Amino acid sequence: MNVGSLLARNARYRPNHPAIVFGDDRLTFLEFNQNVNRVANALLELGVRKGDKVATILPNCRELLESYWAIVKIGAVIVPLSQLLRGKGLLNLLRDSETSAVITNSSMKPELDSIRSQLVAISPERYISTDHAEGYRSFAAMSAAASCDEPPLTQISDEDPFNIIYSSGTTGQPKGIVHTHYIRAMYCTLFASAFRMRPESVVLHAGSIVFNGAWVMMMPALYLGATYVLQKQFDPESFIAAIENERVTHMMLVPSQIISLLNSDGFAAERLRSVEAICSVGAPLHREFKETLTRVVPDRFYELYGLTEGFITILDKNDYPAKPDSVGVPIPFSEMRIVNENGVDAAAGEVGEIVGYTSALMPGYYKQPELTAQTIVDGWLHIGDLGYVDEDGFLYLVDRQKDLIISGGANVFPRDIEEVIVQHPAVREVAVFGIPSEKWGETPLAAVILHRAGEITEAELCEWINQRVDGKHQRVHAVVFVPDFPRSTAGKTLKREMREPYWAGMKARI
Repeated sequence: MNVGSLLARNARYRPNHPAIVFGDDRLTFLEFNQNVNRVANALLELGVRKGDKVATILPNCRELLESYWAIVKIGAVIVPLSQLLRGKGLLNLLRDSETSAVITNSSMKPELDSIRSQLVAISPERYISTDHAEGYRSFAAMSAAASCDEPPLTQISDEDPFNIIYSSGTTGQPKGIVHTHYIRAMYCTLFASAFRMRPESVVLHAGSIVFNGAWVMMMPALYLGATYVLQKQFDPESFIAAIENERVTHMMLVPSQIISLLNSDGFAAERLRSVEAICSVGAPLHREFKETLTRVVPDRFYELYGLTEGFITILDKNDYPAKPDSVGVPIPFSEMRIVNENGVDAAAGEVGEIVGYTSALMPGYYKQPELTAQTIVDGWLHIGDLGYVDEDGFLYLVDRQKDLIISGGANVFPRDIEEVIVQHPAVREVAVFGIPSEKWGETPLAAVILHRAGEITEAELCEWINQRVDGKHQRVHAVVFVPDFPRSTAGKTLKREMREPYWAGMKARI
């Protein structure tokens, strides 16, 4: 059941097929597997064994991909961490995960050195750097000295952990989401089927591969023996050039990346001729942008809604024309319910909490049985998002429960207001969230990124919005123009960071 064996299989049966493209590096499956074996054997020489936790703190790079698959091959557990982590947040996750080896680069050396004395589980020789950080073991040197032969076979059961992915840690209690080898095998097969992938497919990804959404297409690509093109970071022009040059068939993007593509001078149907699937993930994509995308490249749009914890729905490209506002239906081997505040199943069209079950459901949060029991109740994952199903069983998101605004006793869903605002030609992106109000308790505020500064004033846009929203409760208190939104490593807009100054009583602009 060791998912790492998939790479050896492709190296044997598809040795000369392109496996990985990263910048100027182009590796066949034989070459990539040999590189992975060298890293795996080097880790074994350092004493890393099945079940040991190995943290990676790297940007997108070839070494990160090699590390992932080397760790898996020897039965160790991947702990992918963001390079944005600092101080206590980084310390919390390394200690909580019981990490015993770190693969990083020199940019993280000051942060790691400042907490090194508190990381007693990591011995000095297990600090590994991909760019020769002083005092760290050289990734290149240890790999070059190791054998490229397959490491000894590690027996893996379905329940053995594959990775621990953290959903938080900079504040509050860390939540380490465990994925097993069985769950990742489900990613391979279910997503390959859902997106109609095949061995000849070419997958392009430019978001951080620390983000779990990256595994949605990485896993089926390497399972099928397809080609995986990874970019260091997202840039719309270079992304479009890669689509054209590599004849990319499949890609997964967060909404902010799709919006950047739509606004790029290079975005044109003839440059995307090879594309078969464009999947939006991470947050709902507003209708205005879906329509623009599908006008230029029709019959390619998929939308994935899901949680790293393990519930997923997909809107298929063939269902999009009839259900453009839906996020689709559960993937095979899944179930979904909409429950009201009393825990009773809601009728079609009735808004309630989304709860679900899937074969990719996490066994739990790492070392957090109480939190796991609060999240998975009687086998059902309680998601905390609000939605409803139509008469055909398709899911429609209303909003994140945590983003719900209660204004004067009325429920206000930010997404409803955002769908209105993005229709203004001056607006590039918008985020609506609740701020304190002495009169109403909460009131909506719209943070807006414009296409070009000076196109409209904040007051003018506020008036335009309030003339078009549905009722007084949806009227925004104010509009604030911002150059960009705070975003996660995955590219998601972080509304909580925009809300916090208002709720903390900090000086506001309004």
